[in-house]
Amino acid sequence: MQKIFLWVLMIIGMFILSDFLINVGLNSIYKDIERIDDTAQISVYQADATYVNGRIRGIVKETASIASKYIEVELYSKRDVLMGRRYIEIDNTLENQSFEVLFRAKDVEYYKINLVDNKQEGPELEIIPKEMTKPEIIVLTAITFLIFWG
Repeated sequence: MQKIFLWVLMIIGMFILSDFLINVGLNSIYKDIERIDDTAQISVYQADATYVNGRIRGIVKETASIASKYIEVELYSKRDVLMGRRYIEIDNTLENQSFEVLFRAKDVEYYKINLVDNKQEGPELEIIPKEMTKPEIIVLTAITFLIFWG
């Protein structure tokens, strides 16, 4: 009985240690990217990128006054080269609409956010799937353990 308890304790300890190291490792490679516009209705609370991908998260305030418009997010490199563009439709039924842009673009240094009436023709940024939540990760980890140890 004591060996089983020891094994369970080691597995739980390993899970906590690996979760901590993964979070520290992933979050340490992201660097903040600069915003160069002054759109007052859009508040960004997280904007960071690695060398190959990144994320921008924010809130749109007073959506009733900007109904049926789009948020245009443009990403630029160090040399002022447009790396890509992404559009998010504004839902005017929400008071404070949150938005998230997960992108795949190399060497992004800064970004600009505009409110536009229509989307421009041309390709948009490659969309990265949304990040997994903690419960999803735990369930998938348990299923993986069952597959390999079953």
